[in-house]
Amino acid sequence: MSDVVNIFDRSLLRRRRERARKDYKKFAFLEKEIAGRLAVRLTDLRPRFPLSLEIGARSGGLGNRLRSSGKIDTLIQSDLSISWATERGSDGPALTLDEEFLPFANRSLDAVFSALSLHWVNDLPGVLSQIRQALKPDGLMLVAFLGGNTLAELHKSFVEAEAANASCFTQRISPFADLSDVSVLTQRAGFKLSVVDTDTITVTYNNALDLMYDLRGMGETNLTMKRQRIPLSRTLLNEVIKYYAKRFAGEDGKIQASFQILYITAWAPAKDQLKSILPQYTASK
Repeated sequence: MSDVVNIFDRSLLRRRRERARKDYKKFAFLEKEIAGRLAVRLTDLRPRFPLSLEIGARSGGLGNRLRSSGKIDTLIQSDLSISWATERGSDGPALTLDEEFLPFANRSLDAVFSALSLHWVNDLPGVLSQIRQALKPDGLMLVAFLGGNTLAELHKSFVEAEAANASCFTQRISPFADLSDVSVLTQRAGFKLSVVDTDTITVTYNNALDLMYDLRGMGETNLTMKRQRIPLSRTLLNEVIKYYAKRFAGEDGKIQASFQILYITAWAPAKDQLKSILPQYTASK
């Protein structure tokens, strides 16, 4: 970890997750949508993953889906937030842990799941490697997180507003990994039969201020170490709202915000991998 560049402020992430917990149900729509999409992907995979881990459990949306699938005997739910982990403990085993330091023995888990958590890690290659090592042979990693095109409209609006009013640019939107980078990192971590794909969820808002309000409620606002520490001025905020509406509003006057979701489905290496993961493949040969 000594060579890792700390892009994100992880201690701030923990505080924001704690702060968001109280009213999070109002803002959990994106997490619930991704949980549903991951659950659909799970239905097409092999029938049993007895001991599994969920990273970043938050409101429990994904955990509920996983338990109801009938494919998991024991689901360990974990979260960076102490409050979230404590609440999840009522559903079964739960841990407070940092995603960058997974406290699991090698070859101890049958599957690892995560919905909207891994985009905030500073060492994504290291985390993927730790997950692979914790998985048993033929163990599954099925995760989803925000990609680099997330909030492109808001990013462009900030760039334009700052260029016109401050003649400078500050990092207002956190940078996330691209699809091609994630595909390479997954293979380098030692996974086999990996599939990395993406889709975009578009959410409609009355204005950019409503979007920012939702991001705060989700605990998903800018966490870069080099973020601007001075509060956003009212003048600049108004300019961002106006520019966003000018460039990205539909005929009804409402704006759209894009969330790019990256999905990874990958397997820990094992002997006779296709036979154990895709029995219908070997049967047809």
